[in-house]
Amino acid sequence: MTQHNETDLVIVGAGMVGLTLAALLAGSGLRIRVLESREIDPANAREWEQSQRENGYDPRVSALTVASQQVLTVAGVWSQITEMRAMPYRAMDVWDGEGTGKIRFDCAELHEPCLGHIVENRVTQTALLQQILSQDNCELSVGVQLTELSEPDSDGNRMLTLNNGEVLKARCVVAADGALSNTRKMAGIGMWEWDYGHHAIVTTVTTAQPNRATCWQRFTEDGPLAFLPLPDAHLSSIVWSTSPDHAKTLMELDDETFCQALERAFEGRLGAVTHTDQRFVFPLRQRHAKQYVKAGFAAIGDAAHTIHPLAGQGVNLGLMDAAALAETILDGLAEGMNWHSEYHLRRFQRSRQSENLQMAATMEGFKRLFNTRNPLPRLLRNTGMSLMNSLSPVKNHIVQQAMGLSGSLPRLARRPVRD
Repeated sequence: MTQHNETDLVIVGAGMVGLTLAALLAGSGLRIRVLESREIDPANAREWEQSQRENGYDPRVSALTVASQQVLTVAGVWSQITEMRAMPYRAMDVWDGEGTGKIRFDCAELHEPCLGHIVENRVTQTALLQQILSQDNCELSVGVQLTELSEPDSDGNRMLTLNNGEVLKARCVVAADGALSNTRKMAGIGMWEWDYGHHAIVTTVTTAQPNRATCWQRFTEDGPLAFLPLPDAHLSSIVWSTSPDHAKTLMELDDETFCQALERAFEGRLGAVTHTDQRFVFPLRQRHAKQYVKAGFAAIGDAAHTIHPLAGQGVNLGLMDAAALAETILDGLAEGMNWHSEYHLRRFQRSRQSENLQMAATMEGFKRLFNTRNPLPRLLRNTGMSLMNSLSPVKNHIVQQAMGLSGSLPRLARRPVRD
């Protein structure tokens, strides 16, 4: 008779979102197993991150909101993140490169120390890996892949077969293995998806003028270009979303010519672009799972949805998913319910699906609005941006929602009320 290793919760994917869920459930008493297909060495993660830091910045960064900071604080890792490297940004300048519209958000208007933090993805992941290793109820398995996932049995358990021959029995499986999630596909959950018609180029660049702790975004005729400040005042992480043909042309340029093209596209706001690190490019697609849950199954983060990076909300939405699912599981345990049933897990789906769809629709609307060359929409968007910039209450309400200081948030993402 085949021996099965039993556990309560299996999280497939040791990225930022999957590890955050595990960290939030560390005190739940559940037996948690995290599976990661990459060959990473979690025991030496801090040393590896430090060596990488000495060689420069990770081109993959995230603009973490106040709400995400709160989730990571509850997960026990925010202090480690700031000890390694994080950049608080105090302002955001957005303007229409094809007109006169502009808007500026400043933390001083909100009486906040910053609008958020720019954090390298590897820094966040390293802090979470260390946290997981310190928890008695969490086990991390690397270099393994899920090859089969059964339907729930009569007791609600699912069987998982790994590529090393191991068979697991789990009450619940969480797909946190990215946009092309095989786990979600094995669970029989389909996706709505479409191509944005954009590719994103990411890298780290050096500018003659300091970044002034400001996030900058210019809407060009081909797509948005963002400069995100890094702790070195003359360094910024860029995300340049543009047409596939233009991206191909940019990637083929030598470094000096690319820097010149970037400086022109950015209107020289930070002076000359004097250096670029290695460039990376990837296509942008919007995806949304037709459902997030089944009996003994849930999808979170990119496995459930992806959106355009123009507002920097992708990782933040994933962290809100992790917080909402953790709350749903913890509430089920506290109430003595069958916490892994589809009936109970639908609480998580109800709390997040509409929020994520709304953000996806908003990003699609922005993309379409700034992608048109029709003079009437261009006039309206320029007028609207300038008008909003002059209406501080409206502008501040919008930025407070973007920061995660208001709106519908999981409990674990809400900042404690100040005295």
